[in-house]
Amino acid sequence: MMSDTRMQRGEQWLKELLQLSGFSVEIKGDKEESTLGERDPLSLNSYWLTIEESNLTENQIQVLIGRDGKALDAMQYLANSILNLNQESNEQASYTVELNGYRVRRLAEIRNMIEEVVDRVRNTGQQVEVKSLSSAERRQVHTLLKGFEDLESFSQGKEPHRHLVVRPFSW
Repeated sequence: MMSDTRMQRGEQWLKELLQLSGFSVEIKGDKEESTLGERDPLSLNSYWLTIEESNLTENQIQVLIGRDGKALDAMQYLANSILNLNQESNEQASYTVELNGYRVRRLAEIRNMIEEVVDRVRNTGQQVEVKSLSSAERRQVHTLLKGFEDLESFSQGKEPHRHLVVRPFSW
């Protein structure tokens, strides 16, 4: 199957990257399950690459996640850039790098934050800026908010001061 090859390439690449960085770990790949059903085009070529943490110390886990997930984001950015280089568009994939449940916890935090933002925008009719998101997290929020027809979101500013704005649609 084609999708298995992409997942295996991702597992192998991340394992080698971490070995070169002095970490001896296993990588477990999983196909991302869509919450929107099998027809969701966003999840068709999406994979989670989970770093097995059993051989890591607490300190090593913190180093690999990084402050505010920045090290994990960097690995994820590299994986998505390098593994999709010179690939046909139908062979490209989206990789999420996970360690110690960080992404799952962070996604739950982001969903809670966005629920509050959605309520605030709807109650006040004013736009709300969300500043504490990485570029990968902003993309996740844009995707989450596509389901809200009365709202729109966009990113504004330049890194590292780029932030997400949510406002009533056709403001």
